[in-house]
Amino acid sequence: MWYRARRARNWFTAMAILFAVMAVIVLLRDIALFGPEFVADFFVNPHFNNQKFVLVMFAIAAVLFAFGIRKGEEFYR
Repeated sequence: MWYRARRARNWFTAMAILFAVMAVIVLLRDIALFGPEFVADFFVNPHFNNQKFVLVMFAIAAVLFAFGIRKGEEFYR
């Protein structure tokens, strides 16, 4: 019987993809509800709203993705 070693699953990149998909869904929902011009205005106003939360979600996704790639490279050396 042949045994093939499985690679460990990288949950950091999976969470990063999940955060990015959720951010895109929120952004598309707001564009559908309010229109692109209002969404652009929401990005630049001083209040904390969904659009700024979308930017935070993309930043978290980028950090998780970078950490997942770095962690994966260290693991497979």
